[in-house]
Amino acid sequence: MSHKKKKKKNGVPDRWLDYCPVGRRIPGTRFIAFKVPLKPSLNSRVAESDSFSLWELLDSVQSQNQELGLIIDLTFTTKYYQLSDVPQTCCYVKILTEGRRVPPDATILSFKQVVTHFLNENRDNDKLIGVHCTHGLNRTGYLVCRYLIDVDGLEPEAAVELFNACRGHRIERQNYLLDLQQGAKRSNAGIDQLEQEPSRGLAVERVSGSAPTQRPPSGPTPTETPTDPTEETQTPGEKRPPGNRRRRGARHRRGNKPPQSGLLPTPPLSAYQWSPAPS
Repeated sequence: MSHKKKKKKNGVPDRWLDYCPVGRRIPGTRFIAFKVPLKPSLNSRVAESDSFSLWELLDSVQSQNQELGLIIDLTFTTKYYQLSDVPQTCCYVKILTEGRRVPPDATILSFKQVVTHFLNENRDNDKLIGVHCTHGLNRTGYLVCRYLIDVDGLEPEAAVELFNACRGHRIERQNYLLDLQQGAKRSNAGIDQLEQEPSRGLAVERVSGSAPTQRPPSGPTPTETPTDPTEETQTPGEKRPPGNRRRRGARHRRGNKPPQSGLLPTPPLSAYQWSPAPS
C-alpha cells in the first residue's frame, strides 16, 4: 500500500504534516492563520509531536500572548472536527469554501460580514479572528488578503507579502495570487449585514485521552458535508513556492510556543493600522 493511500485511509489531510500549525498574528489586524486542527480520533493517528487539536491551538495562540475569540472554518467538509470539539471560550462559524477555485463573490461577502460583525462586537477587547482551511494557506490567504485589500485598502502586493510572512508559508495557488494582484476589488455592499451567526463552542474542558466534555447544544449542529476531493491537494507537476518545502523538524509540541524558525521575516508596516469597517 502506498504512502499516499495510507494518508487517505487514516483520515489525516494530505500534506497536513508539511505545514507549521500556527502562524503569527498579522500586525495591525486581528487575523491569525493556522492549519485545520484535528478531532481526537484523527490526532490519535499521528505522532504525539505532530498532534494539533483545538486545545493545542488555544495553547499556541496564548503562547504568543494573544486570545482567540472567533474561528472561521473554510474547509469544505466537517470530518476534521465538529462544533462539539470547539472550546466554549471561542465562537465558531463555518463558511464552506471549495478548494482550488477562487471563491465566488457570495463567499467573499460572507467572510467580510462575519469579520466586520466580530470587530464591531469586540471593540472593547483585542481578541483574534483565527482563519483556517486545510493547510491554512490558500483559501485562508486569499480571503484574508481579499479583506485587507477590499475593506482596509491595503495594496495587493503588500497584503500578500504580509500574509505570507506571518503564516510562515507562501500562498501556493497561482489563480488566487493572480486574482488578488490583478483582479478587480469586490464590492463591500451588504458588509454590515450578517447572514451567518457564529456559534459558541460546546467543549467545556480538555480531557486527556478522550473526547472533551460537552455542554448541551444550544443550537443546530452543522450538517455533515461530503469530503471535497479537490481540497488543497497539490496539482500534479505544480511546484511549491520557495519557503513551502516540507519541514520535518517544525513540529508542534504541547505547551510550547509554535515553531518560529521557519517563519518568513515580517515586513515593516508602521503606517498600517486596523480600522474596522464603518457601521
